[in-house]
Amino acid sequence: MNETPFIRCEEISRIFQKKLDFAAKLARKMGAQITRERVQAVDGVNLDIMLGEVVGLVGESGCGKSTLGRMVCGILPQSSGNIYYKGKNVTEMTPKEHLDYAINVQMIFQDPFASLNPRKRVKSIIGEAPLYHGLTTAKELDGYLDGVMEQCGLDPSYKNRYPHQFSGGQRQRIGIARAMAVDPECLVCDESVAALDVSIQAQILNLFMDLREKHNLTCLFISHDLGVVEHISDRIAVMYLGRLVEIAKVDELFDAPFHPYTKALLAEVPRLDKRAVEFSALEGEIPSPLDPPSGCHFHPRCPYVMDVCREEVPLRREIAPGRYACCHLDS
Repeated sequence: MNETPFIRCEEISRIFQKKLDFAAKLARKMGAQITRERVQAVDGVNLDIMLGEVVGLVGESGCGKSTLGRMVCGILPQSSGNIYYKGKNVTEMTPKEHLDYAINVQMIFQDPFASLNPRKRVKSIIGEAPLYHGLTTAKELDGYLDGVMEQCGLDPSYKNRYPHQFSGGQRQRIGIARAMAVDPECLVCDESVAALDVSIQAQILNLFMDLREKHNLTCLFISHDLGVVEHISDRIAVMYLGRLVEIAKVDELFDAPFHPYTKALLAEVPRLDKRAVEFSALEGEIPSPLDPPSGCHFHPRCPYVMDVCREEVPLRREIAPGRYACCHLDS
């Protein structure tokens, strides 16, 4: 019996277009061949996230990970395709159903300082949403906040302080507490530890794991660091220039990567048993999303490139039970 995914992304894409300024519009009227710049940040992504599962989303900077995360939690609308929440198409939801979706899928942002209102006290930052949605009352708010802050490793006596009075790690905990205050079922974590020191990263990752176990959270954990997602994820989705190139369980991906891009990423992950290995950067530059390569986007940098790679977009196929890849290679 097939279990309905908690969240399903079905061929979702996102296109950004830059509007022409006055000079460009004038030049075009005079006959110049000027068109609006167009970036396909996410290109036909298919991804299922099951209830209680942590899916790691990895790839180089600028590949569309954050854009995908924002679409999953409803901050950004998709240009095409469909997103399903508990089997229901998000675009066909009633206002009440959409509110349930918005509350239950929360995002934690990369920069904890930029995502917190500097003019508001922590009490207001964390307590505003649960008070508005009726999860607590004004009379019981202080006690409610104390419980949320304590489970996120924050001293409740600091709730009258402002964000600038906290360290980076503490500000990230405030961001986590703000998300957890509405008792969500799913967290979309966008590079949530990237801006932190290594020791603080470990503390925040441990906090995520504790919250997941306690609340049976479903997570989409976005990171450029495979070493980070290895420890927290059940499955990993690898993204390159707007497309998912491989999806596999953590152990399968690390033991036997299939896609050439996945192999290149894993080759750069430091390991104790690779002390004598000389690491080399992935050859070639990341193509511009303004003018992506034809066929497989990775073909200009792929050591196994074939003629078909330059001409045809590789279709997603199941290379093993529950494991998917988009590559023309047979093995």
